[in-house]
Amino acid sequence: MTTTLPPGEHQRSLRVDERDRNYLVHIPANLASGPVPVVLAFHGATSNARLMRSFCGLSDKAEQAGFVVVYPSGTGHSANVLSWNGGVCCGYAKYYNVDDVAYVRALLDDLATVVDLDPRRVYAAGMSNGAMMAYRLAAECADRFAAIAAVAGPMGIDDPRPVRAVPVLHIHGTDDQFAPYDGGVGRRSLHGVPFRSVADTIAAWVRVNRCDPTPTVMEEVSAVDDGTRIVRHLYRGEAPVVLITVEGGGHIWPGRPPFPELLGKSTQNLKANDVIWEFFRGR
Repeated sequence: MTTTLPPGEHQRSLRVDERDRNYLVHIPANLASGPVPVVLAFHGATSNARLMRSFCGLSDKAEQAGFVVVYPSGTGHSANVLSWNGGVCCGYAKYYNVDDVAYVRALLDDLATVVDLDPRRVYAAGMSNGAMMAYRLAAECADRFAAIAAVAGPMGIDDPRPVRAVPVLHIHGTDDQFAPYDGGVGRRSLHGVPFRSVADTIAAWVRVNRCDPTPTVMEEVSAVDDGTRIVRHLYRGEAPVVLITVEGGGHIWPGRPPFPELLGKSTQNLKANDVIWEFFRGR
């Protein structure tokens, strides 16, 4: 098939579990012919698809690299304040036990009717509660996703058992006051939920992916003196697990302006979109 959506942004609607759901699709101008890669970008809690588009800036990267980016919408009492059922969190989606995995599967089926997507190159990236959703998809929907990237959000489920090893990239700031790097309830927590630590999250996927528990560690030279430092941990196994620690970083999407500033410091020593796409395109 060919992609029938023209370049630009489009909203799609579907009905899942008797709920009306929707998502945004960005088709880049330079999209190649034939099956194309797709990145799903999940917003955080109390956010929505359009805010995520502005927050992460992945549409710009899609234009540069030639992939389709999709911004799914969670659920909530207000169209502008949405969340995902990422397991332990958050909000409306967790309270009403919304089946967001079923929604994502339906979304991909719907997207395949208008985009010539490559089923071997479908990826999930998420921010905060959206990162938790990405982890849930890795655990329960590994047949549909080639890799995931989690930013500022730990895993929110217990005992993941995917049908195959899933490459995982995790990016997290040590000064995150919403989803603390060391776990627990953040000082600025919106939901009062005690989160799993980054170390526990990574250890779980190191076990799942049968990785060597001793990582290769690389500290990057800071290009910008903004009070942050980047340290990478690479765990090799059936599928890699990569942890990028932003020392001094807040609850942010690295390389983007803090939005709003109360989220903490945004490093300019790491461009999350570049790193995420480089990780995805190699899978």
